[in-house]
Amino acid sequence: MKKAIKHPLKHQWSLGHNYMAGITFGHWLRLLAENKFQISPAYLHRVAFITLASLSNSGFAAYENLRYKRKIEQTKLSQDPLFVLGHWRSGTTLLHDLLAQDVEQFSFANTYQVVNPLTFLTTEKTTTKLLAGLLPSTRPMDNMALKFSSPQEDEFAPLLMSLLSVYMGISFPKNTEHYEKYLSFKQASASERERWSKAFLFFCKKLSLSDNSKSLLLKSPPHTARIKMILDIFPKARFVHIHRDPHRVFKSQQHFFDTACWYTYLQRPDLDVIDEGILTRYNSMFDAFFEDVKLIPKGQFHEIRFEDLERNPITEMEKTYSSLNLNNFGRFKPKLQSYVESLSGYQKNAFKPTNDAVRELVAYRWARNFEKWGYEK
Repeated sequence: MKKAIKHPLKHQWSLGHNYMAGITFGHWLRLLAENKFQISPAYLHRVAFITLASLSNSGFAAYENLRYKRKIEQTKLSQDPLFVLGHWRSGTTLLHDLLAQDVEQFSFANTYQVVNPLTFLTTEKTTTKLLAGLLPSTRPMDNMALKFSSPQEDEFAPLLMSLLSVYMGISFPKNTEHYEKYLSFKQASASERERWSKAFLFFCKKLSLSDNSKSLLLKSPPHTARIKMILDIFPKARFVHIHRDPHRVFKSQQHFFDTACWYTYLQRPDLDVIDEGILTRYNSMFDAFFEDVKLIPKGQFHEIRFEDLERNPITEMEKTYSSLNLNNFGRFKPKLQSYVESLSGYQKNAFKPTNDAVRELVAYRWARNFEKWGYEK
């Protein structure tokens, strides 16, 4: 019998870039039990690290819950949030960072807060100073700057609070099929939807505890498939969706799985199924998106083409502000212009050309999106 090929493991000994470091001990045991404690021997050191971190997290979380829970629950979000939507590698981070420069209008979750959602009120100020030198200056999948204070996608926060996220399928690839339903939650149970929604709302209130006068700026690619759930929580939420050439998205997603994901695996991945997962997940996301986007009230949705944003960010941002009735673009424009100029030396990832067979497959599987947005197949 032919033995299955074992691919070499990248970044096997790394403990960094692992969002599980913010989990509490009880949730960690629950998650391990859910996955039948099936951990690949190659990653046992990560389990030890997460376990030790979870014990400390539990102590700080208990203290923080005792001190702040009532205040958080009583917090009101006086302004409607703005959600940045888009498939992974479609330019959501660029759009999020541009909007986040408007600090007079928006507040946002940062890198430290999203991976320490249960403890950041207590630990952020001290821990970010102590560990500042250990954080890499750029993200593992591209050259985007990374700091504890950087605007960050919020998916990790409700993930660690509810244990419900499609991202769990990356850490536990043997159980990927189980976690896929938490992309849109359309196949999840009512109790699971409620659990996630409560965790997400609690995190949003926690972010607004010290200042609820600004709109929360929230970004997470999975939110693209959760518009109805979000509207149930925030009926007046505004949304800006960014899309990109699907061929580029596919190639960049392959690169993402070959870089960032290696830091979070707790089970040896099957590299032969990754491309199919990318293709299927893309369609699952946009099945939900196209079904739910029509539920967004007029004046609360705007769509951007990444190529236009990259070519002329000031113009596209002005259109966004006008479309969504956001305040004072004229005031914000000089600061935005300065930030855009600071990005002039940024180097995007350069990929080898995709072979014709793969391009044909992507064009066939994602035909709806090519046609909807007018990209060349």
